[in-house]
Amino acid sequence: MNGDAVGRYERNEVRPTIEMATKLAKALEVSLDYLVGNTDIELDKAAMSRIQEVTQFNEEEKNHIYVTLDAMIRDFKNKHAYAR
Repeated sequence: MNGDAVGRYERNEVRPTIEMATKLAKALEVSLDYLVGNTDIELDKAAMSRIQEVTQFNEEEKNHIYVTLDAMIRDFKNKHAYAR
């Protein structure tokens, strides 16, 4: 990919193909949804790797992880709320 093509994408003169958009997302290490503006959540490789691993578990195992994660998030938020 050359700078001229990137410039045309940035100026909305042309749109990249899905294949090119996928390559751009990989090169920038962001999701395709983030790249095209469908989400403002930027997941790094470590987060994506963990999410992909969890998707391989059965429903019961996923629920255990979600319950644990929910409790940790709640505790983290409470800790920050009371620290102020």
